[in-house]
Amino acid sequence: MASRTSGKGSPSAAGTAKGRTGRTAAPAKKAAPARKPPAKKAAAAKRAPARKAAAKPVPSPTSGVLRLVRALWLGCAHAVGAVFRGIGHGARNLDPAHRKDGVALLLLALALIVAAGTWSNLSGPVGDLVTMLITGLFGRLDLLVPILLGVMAVRFIRHPEQSDANGRIGVGLSALVIGVLGLVHIACGAPGRDEGTTAMQNAGGLIGWGASKPLIFTMGAPLAVPMLVLLTIFGLLVVTATPVNAIPQRLRRLGIRLGIIAPNEYDEGYGEEAAGGPAARHDPDQWRARSGAGSGDPADSAEEEALARRRRPRKTAARPAIDREMDAVDVAAAAAAALDGAVYGGMPPSPLVADLTQGITAEREGVEVTAPVPTARGGRSAEPAAPAAGAESAEQPHATTAAASGTLAVPDLTKAPPQAQPLPPRAEQLQLRGDITYSLPSLDLLEKGGPGKTRSAANDAVVAALRNVFTEFKVDADVTGFTRGPTVTRYEVTLGAAVKVERITALTKNIAYAVASPDVRIISPIPGKSAVGIEIPNTDREMVNLGDVLRLADAAEDDHPMLVALGKDVEGGYVMANLAKMPHVLVAGATGSGKSSCINCLITSVMVRATPEDVRMVLVDPKRVELTAYEGIPHLITPIITNPKRAAEALQWVVREMDLRYDDLAAFGYRHIDDFNQAIRDGKIKLPPGSERELSPYPYLLVIVDELADLMMVAPRDVEDSIVRITQLARAAGIHLVLATQRPSVDVVTGLIKANVPSRLAFATSSLADSRVILDQPGAEKLIGKGDGLFLPMGANKPVRLQGAFVTEDEIAGIVQHCKDQMAPVFRDDVTVGQKQKKEIDEDIGDDLDLLCQAAELVVTTQFGSTSMLQRKLRVGFAKAGRLMDLMESRGIVGPSEGSKARDVLLKADELDGVLAVIRGETHS
Repeated sequence: MASRTSGKGSPSAAGTAKGRTGRTAAPAKKAAPARKPPAKKAAAAKRAPARKAAAKPVPSPTSGVLRLVRALWLGCAHAVGAVFRGIGHGARNLDPAHRKDGVALLLLALALIVAAGTWSNLSGPVGDLVTMLITGLFGRLDLLVPILLGVMAVRFIRHPEQSDANGRIGVGLSALVIGVLGLVHIACGAPGRDEGTTAMQNAGGLIGWGASKPLIFTMGAPLAVPMLVLLTIFGLLVVTATPVNAIPQRLRRLGIRLGIIAPNEYDEGYGEEAAGGPAARHDPDQWRARSGAGSGDPADSAEEEALARRRRPRKTAARPAIDREMDAVDVAAAAAAALDGAVYGGMPPSPLVADLTQGITAEREGVEVTAPVPTARGGRSAEPAAPAAGAESAEQPHATTAAASGTLAVPDLTKAPPQAQPLPPRAEQLQLRGDITYSLPSLDLLEKGGPGKTRSAANDAVVAALRNVFTEFKVDADVTGFTRGPTVTRYEVTLGAAVKVERITALTKNIAYAVASPDVRIISPIPGKSAVGIEIPNTDREMVNLGDVLRLADAAEDDHPMLVALGKDVEGGYVMANLAKMPHVLVAGATGSGKSSCINCLITSVMVRATPEDVRMVLVDPKRVELTAYEGIPHLITPIITNPKRAAEALQWVVREMDLRYDDLAAFGYRHIDDFNQAIRDGKIKLPPGSERELSPYPYLLVIVDELADLMMVAPRDVEDSIVRITQLARAAGIHLVLATQRPSVDVVTGLIKANVPSRLAFATSSLADSRVILDQPGAEKLIGKGDGLFLPMGANKPVRLQGAFVTEDEIAGIVQHCKDQMAPVFRDDVTVGQKQKKEIDEDIGDDLDLLCQAAELVVTTQFGSTSMLQRKLRVGFAKAGRLMDLMESRGIVGPSEGSKARDVLLKADELDGVLAVIRGETHS
């Protein structure tokens, strides 16, 4: 009834419909379909009571007890599971090395228990369990199980990092044990389980029965035995990592090592055995070196890769047959470097390995191969006939092998071979001009650092925090790896499909909050990789020693005297730079950021690797305390300059020296100072007849300015002009600049200086503006100080983050004292003569000397002293023109001011030269 009233009898509804459509019949037609749904519901409501309700089950009297027991059991299970999950979660933060040591110690404990049970008949429940399991499984060979477990434990302890090799050995031992036990079981009659446990234990055990019984049942004993033999051989090959095609070669090497087979000249790598005889064959050190050279040890490969990156290309000549023995020397050197624990783990090779890789004297089977012994730089002989002055170009590598040196001497084979000479010391005596003997400082004066870490628990915690941030913000990204450096670790983040890189960069503050570090730097993308880099500082920073970097450079045989050590990058590799290729560098950073330590490393690197005839230095130290430790070293061309005015004059002398060098290059037709020096050493340059000049090689000239801001405050125009001219032209003349400042503002590092100094090294700065001044891009403001820097060499697009090397004051003092003991400094007279004869200029003139001379000449010649005239002619402002007029008045050139009238000129034209000489501070005759 309610539905009928609302659809038909309501006058308001009819009136509304009539008002909208203008017809009274329309509401009746539209209301008809509305009756159908209520009718269906009513029919369904009438049919619903016809269904019968389901009967409830009768409650069981024991259901409550069962539910209680089930709840208690699940509660206990959840509690125990939570405890074990908590322990497992805590174990994730363990160092991976500790986890592998735990596995090794567990295997060692099992080996002791099994040995006690099988070798001494251990009584008690443990002994019964060992007898039932070990003897039941391995049968007659149960005595060998403790040995296998002990071998695996020792393997895990000695080589925990070789997870792939340990897995391979485990698979090979499993195949070997199954094959041997199957053969033993067949040899003992192949007893079955129906014959009892004792018969199984006296044969191959359950493992032997399981390996042999299916084969015997399917193909019979005659075919089962060869199958098990092949399985045994397969396991042996897998354990020894021997391919099938290498079996004859391995057997021959084994026979040579055991002394059964005599080696010949075609046995590569064993020439030293033939030369050394039985004594060499049984020498443990040589045995270790030969066996390590051919193994797949990661230390060996890491050493080879590190040296290959730094080793310079050499000139090659036709290889004689004797070079095969020299290859053996290289292999032994690489093996010794691996045993020394050199580059693997972040530590460079020791001096012994560096000398071994550089020594080129080999005596094999009565044949001696000799070459000039290199010095610490590997490229300078100790022969007096070849004076070692100047330096050779990096583009002209010289041969250091015996084949390239051409000094092959084959003595009489009937005579006894000479005894092997010991390796030369690293600090080789060099013969300089004037019969002066100079030895480079030994790298032993520099401390060694410990091996660098590649992973720690803190890195795992940061990875978990990053993944948690990506999950919370629903970003399809994952941390796929990281590379740990001494100061920061770079985590590689791979994005999913259709994920913008901006999603990661927008989370910078959230990532910093998650890892509890404000110094988070995001690189998008990492150069050379399809991944986003997130650099986060390490909570456990490491020190980078200067000696480690220099030892790697020495082992790599890079002998350029201008190669300097900078530090260690984010990927754990040592960073070195050749100042001759940079060719000038700007070092900037706030106080305490590591700028002074970097300067000390540069100077120390030059002192260790170069003689005073290779590199001469000009040190400018306006602060008077930073570079005083180097006073008196023979590499200095002038005493350390502390007066900013005299520093500007020294830069002007450098410009004059550059012009003189270019005059010689142009006169003799050479384009670079290295080519000119080499031509002098080879005697290719002939002086014109009657010339009394003695040509000598030009040394590299390194100018280091420790604080550029002080120089720019005293004489900005002169300093900037000198620096710009040097940086524009001095590269081919062998002159290089290192400019350091702790105030990288635009008035100190001007646009002209930046345009001509292409290489930059930025340490931590206080603002983004300073970072843009140094690098022309942000990044330095996020560094964490104490040597953390960004290195942007010439031609690079992205800076390299590195931890600067550190050298202590004691190490500097030791190297400086060694250099002082070798040679006294010889200063150039023309550097200081300009300072002594410098004219006395009045202080009130300042930097306006040139303008004042021009104004005086203009006023005297025109006999018209007007300030507005000076403004127009000299193109200066009113204040500057008025100051020039006051200076001329004080010197009696013009009279006093008379209002708007022009001043009287008190001098005549013939008196002008005398007045100008007085203004310039000269004595006019």
